[in-house]
Amino acid sequence: MEEKQNVGTKFKNFCKECGRVLKITKKPTSQEFKITVIVTGIGMLIIGFIGFVITMIRQLMFQ
Repeated sequence: MEEKQNVGTKFKNFCKECGRVLKITKKPTSQEFKITVIVTGIGMLIIGFIGFVITMIRQLMFQ
């Protein structure tokens, strides 16, 4: 019985925390959105390039 109450209490606390986070968040400006898109794109390119280099090295080593 205590476990069910504990789960219910945890869920209630989680919902309160979600509500608190939603209250303090705001919509980004267009400038913030553009910067986020650029930084994310650069990060994806870097990670993709690293993966490509690793794949090429593995293929050359085990050819």
